[in-house]
Amino acid sequence: MIIIENTTEFHLENKSAVALGKFDGIHLGHRRLLDRVLEQKKSGLQTVVFTFDTSAASFFGGETKELSTREEKRDMFARLGVDVLIEFPLNRETAATDPADFVTRYLAGQMRTAYLCAGSDISFGKGGAGDYALLADLSETCGYRVELIDKVRVDGEEVSSTRVRQAVRAGEMEKVSFMLGSPYRVSGKVVHGRQLGRKLGMPTANLLPDERKLLPPNGVYYSRAELGEKSYRGISNVGYKPTVSEDKILGVETYLYDFEGEVYDRDMTVELLAFRREERAFGSVEALRRQIEADVEAGRNFS
Repeated sequence: MIIIENTTEFHLENKSAVALGKFDGIHLGHRRLLDRVLEQKKSGLQTVVFTFDTSAASFFGGETKELSTREEKRDMFARLGVDVLIEFPLNRETAATDPADFVTRYLAGQMRTAYLCAGSDISFGKGGAGDYALLADLSETCGYRVELIDKVRVDGEEVSSTRVRQAVRAGEMEKVSFMLGSPYRVSGKVVHGRQLGRKLGMPTANLLPDERKLLPPNGVYYSRAELGEKSYRGISNVGYKPTVSEDKILGVETYLYDFEGEVYDRDMTVELLAFRREERAFGSVEALRRQIEADVEAGRNFS
């Protein structure tokens, strides 16, 4: 997959099928969008995802956490088979672009768009005034075919990044998995911890996610971990760990079932499947040990 970043000056050589959107979380609605674009490969078009390098919610203020980090989105798009990913710079200058100029310059001119799809809530250009109606109005002049992708509904409500974010913050990981079409993933590098789990006979892998990554409430979760080419069942604790400094850093600590070997400095992805219990303090190491053993045993029986 070709990645175009940190520039507004790019020119695609081949005609393109373009998915236009924010893609925070890559939920079922996004997947429907991507499926339609990927189908255009049959027509000989290169598939392109056009998104912004910073979410509008973050740039204009308010939301500071992301459902998907840049690296996680890149990994997802690559695995789906997207040919080109454009991470368009969102700054004061580009945010002030006239919506019609945005379409004619970038979509039609530089990207050679022949097919374009977007959701009904798409917005771009100055004041977010660019919308699906404008894309449709300019389609004939600019020489592309445009398709409106209907919203996906779950439990009678539209699936959106906002709704997924609310479910993550509530720790409702099974609902999150349903809206995403896959479990909620947290990626990072395994670092050295306090090795308390090892001392208790249950060694764990400490993962430090990107600080912008949205995590569910602190507590214990049933999980699954990807390490290299293999996948392991696990039980994870989301909480503050004095891992790499004296400051408390929010991390994900995971016990991997049926794993032997070293994990330090390796990349790992943890899928948080379901909430087990809240994080709490224990009066003694022995009480902590008994609780961890109970958590591990519950994880073995989780399906």
